[in-house]
Amino acid sequence: MTARTGMFEPKSAEQVLRLVHSHPLAWVVSTDASGFRATPLPLRARVGAGGRIEALEGHMGRSNPQCAALQRDGRALVLFSGPEGYISPSWVSDRTWAPTWNYAVVQFVVTVAFDETPEQLDAHLEDLVRAMERGRPNAWHPSEMGARYGT
Repeated sequence: MTARTGMFEPKSAEQVLRLVHSHPLAWVVSTDASGFRATPLPLRARVGAGGRIEALEGHMGRSNPQCAALQRDGRALVLFSGPEGYISPSWVSDRTWAPTWNYAVVQFVVTVAFDETPEQLDAHLEDLVRAMERGRPNAWHPSEMGARYGT
């Protein structure tokens, strides 16, 4: 993550982590000889001892053309978008204010690395599904895919 200073920057690493956890669908944007590529992916944050995000993990289908492009050149921009909304000048006493948009976003400049060892894939998919299914009645599990799992 590139640190910048200013009044609109996150006040803490915990704020960034909270946004990533509560809004896990991120855009992974990269470029290659064909131009820009972008894929929305749910990503999970891996946090270090200091509470800062050290890695983002996700699962990209092998059939996605961006997968092969990232295997050749892993440079990418990852964009998370949190809550957002229009702010009307009618909400303030000074009607000379222009309208604005209030939003929370986080961006990471990353180098994508693929780990396709069966143990790592199983552990990652288990973690991702457990996080997404948490609290759901009759929660789904990857084992329910049967023979389709891993294809």
